[in-house]
Amino acid sequence: MSNHARGLWGYWGQTPSGTELTVQSTGMGGPSAALVLADLAELGVERAVRIGTCTGYPGRSELGELLSVEEVLALGGSAMAFGLDVGDTALPDPPLRAGLEARLDGEARGAIVASLDSTDPETGGVPELIAAVDMQTAALLARGPQLGIAAAALLIVSEVDGERLDDEQLEAAAKSAGRAAAETLN
Repeated sequence: MSNHARGLWGYWGQTPSGTELTVQSTGMGGPSAALVLADLAELGVERAVRIGTCTGYPGRSELGELLSVEEVLALGGSAMAFGLDVGDTALPDPPLRAGLEARLDGEARGAIVASLDSTDPETGGVPELIAAVDMQTAALLARGPQLGIAAAALLIVSEVDGERLDDEQLEAAAKSAGRAAAETLN
């Protein structure tokens, strides 16, 4: 463990190939994630991958599914502070996203997600093309380029229609996403 700033755990080390890698928790929501990303930019981070959870919509995503974010729709909150209006979209860094998908080799599905800082909107209010909703991705994909950070996101569908992924399944999905991120960032 290399830090515990803001009550958020951060780890630094080397991958098996000898490349430096930082793993940093960001707390909950866009404001916290954007602050942590700015701190990381000050430390020289140039590329980042968000690995987190999301809530899937029935019939649009499946419990335990790993989503590679193709595009994120801002539905309000902190993303507005970084230039996105409600209804605007942000895109991940194309080479970073392509690297993640290549390493996941079919384990992840490309998806459009929505992002906001408050409670989940009614399903009827979200366009049908949205697979899931989270609370950080829009802020990170909007803020990253402003800080000179290439950013992408992999999201684990941890809840669909009140049903939750169990801890073992969540851990397995997070490890798979983490390996792909570590390999891609190297």
